[in-house]
Amino acid sequence: MDTNKMREQFEAEFVEEQVRLCGEGFRSSALYMIEQNVVTVRVAWWAWQASREAVVVELPPAPARPEEPEFALDDSHMDAYNVAVRMRDACAKAIEAQGLKVKP
Repeated sequence: MDTNKMREQFEAEFVEEQVRLCGEGFRSSALYMIEQNVVTVRVAWWAWQASREAVVVELPPAPARPEEPEFALDDSHMDAYNVAVRMRDACAKAIEAQGLKVKP
C-alpha cells in the first residue's frame, strides 16, 4: 500500500476514534488537528506506521514441485501444484497491498 493510501486510512480512523471518544461535535476539531498536523496526530501517525512495520505474516511454505510420473500422458499432474503456487502468491500480494510484510 502506498503511503498516501495508508495516510488516508490513518486519518479516517483517527477522526472516527476521536468522535467515538469525544462525540460527534468533535469531528471538526479532529479534522482541524489533522490539517494542522498537531503533535498528537504526528505521534499517532508514527505509531500507525510502526505498527504496520512490526507485522510480518508468515505464509505456509511453497509446495514442492512434483516429479513427473513415469507414464504421464500430459502435464495434468502439475495442475494442483500450479494452483497452490498462484494462490500463495495472490495471498502475499493481498497482504502486501495492506501495507504489511510477508516473510520470505
